Amino acid sequence: MTITDTGSSALVLDAAAADLLFHTARTANTFSDEPVSDEQVRAIYDLVKWAPTSMNAQPLRIVLVRSSEARERLVPHLSPGNQTKTQSAPLVAIVAADVDFHENLPQVFPHLPNARDFFTEPVAREQTARFNAGLQIGYLILGIRAVGLAAGPMTGLDTAAVDKEFFADQPLRTLAVINIGRPGENPWFGRSPRLDYEQVVSVL
Repeated sequence: MTITDTGSSALVLDAAAADLLFHTARTANTFSDEPVSDEQVRAIYDLVKWAPTSMNAQPLRIVLVRSSEARERLVPHLSPGNQTKTQSAPLVAIVAADVDFHENLPQVFPHLPNARDFFTEPVAREQTARFNAGLQIGYLILGIRAVGLAAGPMTGLDTAAVDKEFFADQPLRTLAVINIGRPGENPWFGRSPRLDYEQVVSVL
């Protein structure tokens, strides 16, 4: 199905790609049992690693929950309405921000040798990590759609409990859980309205 948006003639992206990534893409609530392969996950990452982040910091960390044991540890920390979705998804990803991202700056921002020194204050560093990882999550959702899968991102969870369960000895802070796979039976809720252009965009 193709949806024509006002102003779509300005797009360089073809209509099919625009539909796949934006117009007809939806948050899935049920999934088929078709597995998500490591090859698909690598293809997703090879797209989304190019997302822009401050000083190329790249603080997003993705933990793939594949084993039944790991899923059993995760599900109790989700809100009741999200537990069934995660139990049925072929792949689940915990997406987190690495608050020690600055340790990688010599590798990813090499033209500024002292870049790591800009992030010695822990609270400001965590704020930077969370914001930029959030940007990367948006790209991750688009990457999932780009390989023909559906994403079910969820923030209805006890992030502190997930941190304790999975990251007790690591500098990671959970931001969300994303269910990934092919849509299952009746996967979509009714689509909610979007704000109009004039409600969002202003000109100074």
